[in-house]
Amino acid sequence: MTFLERIFHLSQRGTSVRTEILAGITTFSTMVYIVFLNPVILADAGMDFSAVMVSTILAAALATLLMGIYGDYPFAQAPGMGLNAYFTYGVVITMGHTWQAALGASFVAGAVFLILNLMGLRRRIMEAIAPSLRIAVTAGLGLFLALIGLKNVGLIAPDAVTVVSLGRIDSPELLMAGIGLIATTVLLAREVRGAFIFGIALVWLISLVGGYTTWQGAFALPPSVAPTFLQLDIKAALQPAMLGTVTSFVFIAIFDTAGTLTALAEQGGFLDNKGRLPRAQRALVTDAVATMLGAAVGTSVMTTYLESAAGIQAGGRTGLTAIIVALLFLCTLAGSIPIYATTPVLLIIGAMMLRPVTRLNWDDPTEMIPAFLILVTIPLTFSIATGIGVGFIVYPAIKLLTGRHRDIHALTWILGIGFFLKFIFLPE
Repeated sequence: MTFLERIFHLSQRGTSVRTEILAGITTFSTMVYIVFLNPVILADAGMDFSAVMVSTILAAALATLLMGIYGDYPFAQAPGMGLNAYFTYGVVITMGHTWQAALGASFVAGAVFLILNLMGLRRRIMEAIAPSLRIAVTAGLGLFLALIGLKNVGLIAPDAVTVVSLGRIDSPELLMAGIGLIATTVLLAREVRGAFIFGIALVWLISLVGGYTTWQGAFALPPSVAPTFLQLDIKAALQPAMLGTVTSFVFIAIFDTAGTLTALAEQGGFLDNKGRLPRAQRALVTDAVATMLGAAVGTSVMTTYLESAAGIQAGGRTGLTAIIVALLFLCTLAGSIPIYATTPVLLIIGAMMLRPVTRLNWDDPTEMIPAFLILVTIPLTFSIATGIGVGFIVYPAIKLLTGRHRDIHALTWILGIGFFLKFIFLPE
């Protein structure tokens, strides 16, 4: 028995070292965009672009490594999209706080996460999500992934009148993504192992040959992380003026993580016969520690990435997948991979995550309507937490008014009221 077999029980969990490596590469390829996009967003808050890039890499690598070793799940972590935008455009630019204070607020929020985890509250929140809502979250996140993919290649664009409209259909990026989508789908239909990797590699190769992207080398000396490292201002974050910010970070991140973990666990078949995630406490503790770690090195709130679904679909079942992702974050090889090369994977995974909706009871309006609202609200608001919040408000209200209050978990009542108050008083 090999060392990795003893640690991760690979054969028992229906996987192998080769499969885990392929899964790690697949997950990393679909989320590497955060290395370049996160600095762009946080730079608008006045943070040093190069330092934030290094902070993003370090935080993602260390947090994902911790998830692999301690959590033993194929889940990757990095600074959360949406949370970084709120950090910059909400907390710093609109509210007028310094980015150092915003980092301090992220750290304090991470500490609150950790306390809630040790109390078991976050695990109970995950278990309080009704089966129909859990299915809707998974499907909603599938649509969310597809929306991100379509936006990445410019097929859809924002519109002031229609909200969204057709983008540039004559762009080389869209053509490349189309080639990748067809090639990857054909490989999947032919049951080729590593179909996602081969699809990404094909588009990458065509891009290199055609001059649409450039080879940036396998290794490079990183810029200094000093401008953001340990620059968080915890004292400022503890002032009354920052209470709303910390609360928003806590609220959004809790339900982003709950929704993402639920969807990934559903897809990977990790849930037990009671619909619970084994070792959920470890995954949630890792998430909390990751946010504190991210704030310390100089980046916004960390979260488990939905793109981990790509690696799970490729066969990743253990923490070894996450370890591979972490190691790849420390290598700049992926800087050459264009974002449109990974878009087909996001679209295909998005489609696959819609499969659970067949298990919804479409004949029961009290289950169907809340689930549908979650399913459409997550992608249309670009917010996992908002979608879950809408479901938690509507679900108990409908059940109560139809005389089926016994169907409602006690914590669902509390969370529904909490979300209602949050939407009124802390709408950011």
